[in-house]
Amino acid sequence: MQLVRHCRFTAIDFESAGASRGRTDHPIQVGLASWSAEIGHHDDFVSYIHTDQPIHWAAGKVHGIGPGDLVGAPHLLTLWPEFKRRLGGAWVVAHGKGTEKRFLRAFPGHGFGPWIDTLLLARAAWPDLPDHSLGALCKSLSLVDAVQSLVPAKSWHDALFDTVASLVLLAHLIEVHDLADLPAADLACPDTAAWHRTRRI
Repeated sequence: MQLVRHCRFTAIDFESAGASRGRTDHPIQVGLASWSAEIGHHDDFVSYIHTDQPIHWAAGKVHGIGPGDLVGAPHLLTLWPEFKRRLGGAWVVAHGKGTEKRFLRAFPGHGFGPWIDTLLLARAAWPDLPDHSLGALCKSLSLVDAVQSLVPAKSWHDALFDTVASLVLLAHLIEVHDLADLPAADLACPDTAAWHRTRRI
């Protein structure tokens, strides 16, 4: 039984090209970063990712990534050593983990996990907040300055910025709810019943 205070949490975030009609979505940027109660924030990594798919205008409007940013970018599969070194043996963190898990299927049988979804954790911890998107949570909880100090000159929908933001949120949640001495497995299965009740009101 591994306690939260002894775990290494590595967060991941992808930005994508956006799905056009009849096309499969593709990642075009990835951010990775780690945090532990013992070490703090460390081991940041960010990279653009090559794709032959055009960037959909709606996706570009959100993250601001254009074709020029991808010139010379590596293919996703060539980043395997980075994923393996950082995610191997870690508790993997994402805010709304569906996209990240889907894009990591490019590496069949990778075995990364267990997964911690900060979206579900936040819904369990603060069910009455009106918006549980990552940016809204960090603003409501006064965490934006902490994120910006760790990732200066970046902003929301940059893969590294969002990755670090999810770790800052996780660290804050662990601190204010006094979770450091609980089993880490408790974070993987948060009780969101109270949040679901607020949806029915």
